[in-house]
Amino acid sequence: MTISERIYKIMQECGMTQLEFSERTGIPQSTISDWKRKKTNPSVDKLVNICGVLGITPNDLLLNERRDLKKENKSDFYERNDFIIVTEGNDRYELLVEYDRLKSKDKDRLWGYLQALKSSDEKSR
Repeated sequence: MTISERIYKIMQECGMTQLEFSERTGIPQSTISDWKRKKTNPSVDKLVNICGVLGITPNDLLLNERRDLKKENKSDFYERNDFIIVTEGNDRYELLVEYDRLKSKDKDRLWGYLQALKSSDEKSR
């Protein structure tokens, strides 16, 4: 199964039309149609965006594996992957943007605070 066939399959599972997919990814609908008609795949630079819209990881798409993160222990997911997809406009995205703007010493302070929160959370369990 080609990558584009997997994309179409996941779109169908999500109940997403080509038009909606096009609007959400910013990829022209004609390009998306070409993937199916000409049996081509999207360019690599579009894959992260596509995966974000479909709610999957690039690994899920490329290896044809899908995990239901709602049923799975999310901490296990984060331990198995070295990336997380965040969409612009949500809290995680904003947190990362603000973190990147911090000076190095402030990043260290924030990291220390995070470790203290984790330690406190583990003690309360």
